[in-house]
Amino acid sequence: MIDSYIPLIIMVSVGFLFGLSNIVLAQFLGPRKNKTKVKLEPYECGIEPTTSARERFSIKFYMTAMLFILFDIEIVFMYPWAIQFKELGMVGFIAMNLFMILLFAGFIYVIKKGALQWR
Repeated sequence: MIDSYIPLIIMVSVGFLFGLSNIVLAQFLGPRKNKTKVKLEPYECGIEPTTSARERFSIKFYMTAMLFILFDIEIVFMYPWAIQFKELGMVGFIAMNLFMILLFAGFIYVIKKGALQWR
């Protein structure tokens, strides 16, 4: 039983050692530049910063991002269904139609609540 985990342990160990070695080598081989006041300022595409970096974002930004991720993940559930469509038969077809109806109802609810409007 434990023999089946050996490749996984080796892969995780190699990944950990690779990441650790990159960090250590960057400390020794990386550029050493003098830290001046200008170099320590935040770089924003060459534009002088006008406000604080701690400025708050509108909640609409976060709501839109979360809803995009939510609906995107739900759409990913349709790929396995599409691959196994013939094997699932009518039961799978009805289940996916129910899933799509619920997904569409959630999308309509989000639109009606105005969660995707930027005003």
